[in-house]
Amino acid sequence: MSSEWATGKLGDFIELKRGYDLPQAKRQVGSVPLVSSSGVSDRHNVAMVKGPGVVTGRYGTLGQVFYVEDDFWPLNTTLYVRDFKGNDPKFIHYFLKTVDFFAYSDKAAVPGVNRNHLHEAAATIPPLTIQSEIAGFLGALDDRITLLRETNATLEAIAQALFKSWFVDFDPVRARMEGRAPEGMDEATAALFPDGFEDSALGLVPKGWQVEAVGKVVEGIYDGPHATPPEADQGPIFLGIKNLTGTRLDLGEVRHIHEDDWAQWTRRVTPRHGDIVFSYEATLAFFALIPPETRCCLGRRLALIRPNHGNGAVHFWFHQFIAPPFQKLLDKHTIQGATVNRIALKEFPSFSVLNPPDALKAAFDDRVSPLWAKIHENQAQAQTLATLRDTLLPRLISGQLRVTKELN
Repeated sequence: MSSEWATGKLGDFIELKRGYDLPQAKRQVGSVPLVSSSGVSDRHNVAMVKGPGVVTGRYGTLGQVFYVEDDFWPLNTTLYVRDFKGNDPKFIHYFLKTVDFFAYSDKAAVPGVNRNHLHEAAATIPPLTIQSEIAGFLGALDDRITLLRETNATLEAIAQALFKSWFVDFDPVRARMEGRAPEGMDEATAALFPDGFEDSALGLVPKGWQVEAVGKVVEGIYDGPHATPPEADQGPIFLGIKNLTGTRLDLGEVRHIHEDDWAQWTRRVTPRHGDIVFSYEATLAFFALIPPETRCCLGRRLALIRPNHGNGAVHFWFHQFIAPPFQKLLDKHTIQGATVNRIALKEFPSFSVLNPPDALKAAFDDRVSPLWAKIHENQAQAQTLATLRDTLLPRLISGQLRVTKELN
């Protein structure tokens, strides 16, 4: 570390201030980010603070730090940097990620932190030129991660739109009824769709398509363990509800289990690529595909659907489970509990699903499989970059590494 680095208290380098109240009734639709202790939570039409800015949680969620490019409104559960005192805002954003907020909190069940206490934290800050180098390097990693995630959102939206068109709105069937060629497909694929509808237990469905129970169209449905194994520093992943985002797995923060415990925690089922994991209690009806080369076991309140071996139309079934009709069915069968809501897993195999001909399901999978392969690839790359960023962050901030020498 160079002698040019300045040492003192955090309050010598920045000034933190509590965010501002904004009751829900007074919020107006706009483009201004409302930043809570867990990030951007809504939008408003008026800003309280000029961007760029840095915000962290003051109450409840501590230790998360957010960089806000544009003008914004920090809510009263946050602290924001009112004065950067000439320091680089992006660097301060990364620097605060290395501060142990809990060491300065009130240690309550729902922890809170006072800005005056945080101002007392020890801090060593490099000159502005080095701040910019560090912020630029880490920012480039974050930009790449953001791009990969945005690309994945677009790819998934394309797959969902195709499923909706074919199997929810039945656009190709309606086109054939009207004597039109279905859009966006060749004649062979168009011929797989009928030219009319018929009544079913799910209402009007394309002629010849079946309505069947989930348990009859997949290989099996498996419950996860109803306990939690000892945690390990490394080893297979113990999936938890927190790893499900709604339609994908987020393996940024995972719990590992010991290799010695692997056989015990996979007695019921060993998840593999192409299986569909879902949540049936507390956080309900989140589904995700198991990515390639992911060695994991199910956690509490999670279950697994295994499509049929071979061409089991994995992506067709996954998209049916996350589509609005099936989600509404799950909502209808949700059991309201005293503490948490749940879906009765014993009843799940009996829930009705739409089952088109195998050739049509295969045609859908042929189109979306490459999209999901790219999603999994991008997700793995984003995780690798995030791990690299998190490994380098404290070393750069402390001066153990210099961007210009070791990393360029």
